[in-house]
Amino acid sequence: MTQWVSTEWTKRSRGGQGAALRNAVPVQFRLPARRTGLVHEIYVAESNDFVPVESIDIIPPDREPGFTRSGLRLVRADRGVRVELLLARHGAPGRTRRPPAVWLGPGQWLRWQVNYRMSWPLIEGGRWEYRQDTLNIAVGPADPELFFGEPTRHVDERGFLR
Repeated sequence: MTQWVSTEWTKRSRGGQGAALRNAVPVQFRLPARRTGLVHEIYVAESNDFVPVESIDIIPPDREPGFTRSGLRLVRADRGVRVELLLARHGAPGRTRRPPAVWLGPGQWLRWQVNYRMSWPLIEGGRWEYRQDTLNIAVGPADPELFFGEPTRHVDERGFLR
């Protein structure tokens, strides 16, 4: 089971009421009824008043990193699954040293978090946009409330976003 929670905002939500709404966005959601073999994506954006928009895909969870979104590489082996979060191709801060991939066995799960600051010089006078991606991934069948518990492993790559 793979769950992506992606939150996007601009400088309007760096303080005050906007920041309070943004900070209230959870990093986990209840899993849908069918909890194996799918990707559960939750997109939360300032432009939508931080109201979550969920989608469910029955596709392999591997995905290439996009211009502004994180990717995922999985390697299956006898002992479990090797999980590696791939950084978006565009975004700061730079990360020269990254954590290694994580091995998960049956019944284990991982939360991997990363954030970005992105500049769009040709749009709206060079505005800054910000994004936080949280990957929750479990090996094997998952209870609907699984990601509300304590992960077996937690990798936090969130950096200072000036």
